[in-house]
Amino acid sequence: MQTIKEAAAAFLSNKRVAVTGVSRSPETHGSNTVYRRLRDRGYEVFAVNPNATQVEGDPCYRDLASIPGGVQAVVIGTRPEIAVDTIRECAELGINHVWMHRGPGAGSVSAEATAYGRQHGMTVIDGGCPLMFGQTSDIGHRVIRFIYAGNVPKAA
Repeated sequence: MQTIKEAAAAFLSNKRVAVTGVSRSPETHGSNTVYRRLRDRGYEVFAVNPNATQVEGDPCYRDLASIPGGVQAVVIGTRPEIAVDTIRECAELGINHVWMHRGPGAGSVSAEATAYGRQHGMTVIDGGCPLMFGQTSDIGHRVIRFIYAGNVPKAA
């Protein structure tokens, strides 16, 4: 296993990233915040929501397999019970970097999804937020990382 800083750096080194759970009503969804920040920081980012064709002014894809050219990494921002299906799709598509978003509360983290992903050779970050690390971070997210340290894994 890697430290969380190493795993985060490896995850963020991927420039084609899908974000699941991006909503047509962005005001209250953390997935939209992650999506916008990655897009604004130069990532080629893809929104995934089976119930939308467009979010944040960009095309939205039904599932990971629908993304032209595929992706290198996935941020899971859906309910935990959906995370297992997403991890399975990642395994089928050969996606080896997965981050299950978690701020305060349960977030998207699923122990079953984490175990499945790791059994299939994926680096799975099961908690915290990509916006707490590296070039995507800001002071607010770094403070949240400190305050909610219990929701940020120490290793992945």
